[in-house]
Amino acid sequence: MSDEQKNDPGVAASGDSALELAAALREGRLSSVELADACLNHIAAHEDDILAWACLDPKIFREQAENADKARARGQPLGALHGLPVGIKDIIDVAGMPTTYNSPIYSGRRPVEDASMISLLREAGAVIAGKTVTTEFALLEPSETRNPHDVKHTPGGSSAGSAAAVAAGMVPLSIGTQTGGSVIRPASFCGVYGFKPSHGRISRHRVLRHSSYLDTIGVFARTLGDMALIADVLMAYDSRDPDMRMTGRASIAEIMAEDSPDEPKFAFVRSPVWDEAEDSTKEAFRELVEHLGERVDLVTLPTSFDYASEYHRRIMDADIARQFEKDFSDHNDQLSDSVKEIIERGRKVSAVEYIEAVESIAGLNDILELMLEDYDAIITPSAPGEAPEGFETTGNPAFCKIWTLCGVPAINLPILEGPKGLPLGVQLVSHKDDDARLFRTARWLLNSLEA
Repeated sequence: MSDEQKNDPGVAASGDSALELAAALREGRLSSVELADACLNHIAAHEDDILAWACLDPKIFREQAENADKARARGQPLGALHGLPVGIKDIIDVAGMPTTYNSPIYSGRRPVEDASMISLLREAGAVIAGKTVTTEFALLEPSETRNPHDVKHTPGGSSAGSAAAVAAGMVPLSIGTQTGGSVIRPASFCGVYGFKPSHGRISRHRVLRHSSYLDTIGVFARTLGDMALIADVLMAYDSRDPDMRMTGRASIAEIMAEDSPDEPKFAFVRSPVWDEAEDSTKEAFRELVEHLGERVDLVTLPTSFDYASEYHRRIMDADIARQFEKDFSDHNDQLSDSVKEIIERGRKVSAVEYIEAVESIAGLNDILELMLEDYDAIITPSAPGEAPEGFETTGNPAFCKIWTLCGVPAINLPILEGPKGLPLGVQLVSHKDDDARLFRTARWLLNSLEA
């Protein structure tokens, strides 16, 4: 973000953390309408440069804020997200708002029912700010969104608008999705916190499907605590998503605030795609590992993981080919070449290859569980380097695919900087379903770097 954006007096309220804003809203030091207006003014000032929004109706935005203020005035119980604006990726259904998947095929689509996660946000008092730009069908075709740190660079994909909207100070919180690297990578490129929870922890009911084995809802925020705030709201069981497991409500914020029984131990994992990291990234991680000293070990993944990226590709391509077969057949001329390429590639995946890839997930997770018995988290790059210049690509998701395949939780920490002054993310990964402890470990790491 430019110095002008950072110093814009019109975003004095919306630029605070979600936790700070939530406290001010609950205590009456800030009204929801004042916050909505601050966000809308900032969006108006910068949207022409960033292009983060697919749908934004100021009237609907303010009406929700007015209703939040009325609820407080009447003394009604206030939810954890009372009055907080949240941006929603445009593959998630919001009643009364378009959900078009950034495709002309669905330009007139306007759902009448909320996705399950939108219902949870509303119950918690959130203001649904609007729909953020995604890439076409949340795949690899670059979108129109620009990186707030330098508009000549990609913000990443496919959750481009969600990451950019938070990075640009337009909203304090936003929702994205990840099937390959679509939360962690744009979070890294845009310099914000990003969280991809364990697979099956946030409902995907009425969210565009790619792959039931890989699709995961994620969140973007300005601080680790802000991510915990919204994650605790969203991580609730929903029987309408068949991949969800019946577990207790999340308590990420509570566990994150606890002191670790011992100082965390990290496994620095280069992963089989380490050669794809830029030299500046390798040097930055060398310095980070040096800083952690005895708290980190260099760990090499077993050779079983050499095939993980290929397994991920098979599952993703084949499932996408199945999901978009009708669009491929009926609207071929309205699909980009990159989308058609994925579908064509997926149609060539054999049943044997697909089953082998799916069956690999359990085995790889067993190996990770054994490895993580000695460590609190894996530390690895979020992306090969800074956001690439230009818009021919959304960047390389290679450093995310293994963890998406395994369904383990991952967090992007925006704590490093590349040679061009652009953000460079650190990715923390932990045991499947151990999301809360991953947040606690991330908090320890952040505190150690500030010391």
